[in-house]
Amino acid sequence: MTYDSVYKAGLFSGQTILVTGGGSGIGRCTAHELAALGAHVVLIGRKADKLEKTAGEIREDGGSVSWQLCDIREEESVKAMVAAVIAEHGPIHHLVNNAGGQYPAPLASINQKGFETVVRTNLVGGFLVAREVFNQSMSQTGGSIVNMLADMWGGMPGMGHSGAARAGMENFTKTAAVEWGHAGVRVNAVAPGWVASSGMDTYEGAFKAVIPTLREHVPLKRIGSESEVSAAIVFLLSPGAAFISGNTVRIDGAASQGSRAFPLFKAKAGQSPSYNGFHRAYLPDVLKDQGE
Repeated sequence: MTYDSVYKAGLFSGQTILVTGGGSGIGRCTAHELAALGAHVVLIGRKADKLEKTAGEIREDGGSVSWQLCDIREEESVKAMVAAVIAEHGPIHHLVNNAGGQYPAPLASINQKGFETVVRTNLVGGFLVAREVFNQSMSQTGGSIVNMLADMWGGMPGMGHSGAARAGMENFTKTAAVEWGHAGVRVNAVAPGWVASSGMDTYEGAFKAVIPTLREHVPLKRIGSESEVSAAIVFLLSPGAAFISGNTVRIDGAASQGSRAFPLFKAKAGQSPSYNGFHRAYLPDVLKDQGE
């Protein structure tokens, strides 16, 4: 089996694409789709075992892939990583700035170290990677960048550190689109809502208990798939989005719209089918009893 992409074969042939956080979750899915469309994908992350496993999958499927260890929160590490990729593969055509992480906690219980760690991961790290890719490559050759946000338009209760970082990344996306447009660089973002991904199995306690009920708060009455996020990322990287820059695509089944004063209707069976082109996708354990 191969990735069942909605995009034409060979769309990214001859192009090098960086995917941070490419060893798991949405990053893994996106890396598979980009490789299936002809790109040489460079997976970036902190854990060699995850990167090598995903790289092995892509090679088994006939794709072109390599990987680099890098802590995106460390400036010198990012500079060295980008330089190494360029030395080995030439210009970087696209960047999927996907890496991130957070943990559930109310604001009153988050200490300074915890807050700063999440901001460094979800905002500072993304800035450092994008800046170095621009300075070392895209400023001369052009390219496109897609940053990873989250549904934070109504605040992010229970994850205020991540919400603050993601909101900052949206503003960075707009600013970079203006400052770097002269070089032919497009900068956009995607903001997934609740998506069935491996990250869901990392949560414990009360937050884990809430996960199976999330679909009831989505107007489309379901949780999204990794493939639906990847498809939006691929579009923003593609020539079809050549005049789109500084924008954020929300991938949340309209969960970020409306208000609590408007009740959601009961779901109609089969009215909102999920797209899942990822042949190696697997359902998080926390959702297996719900039949997502």
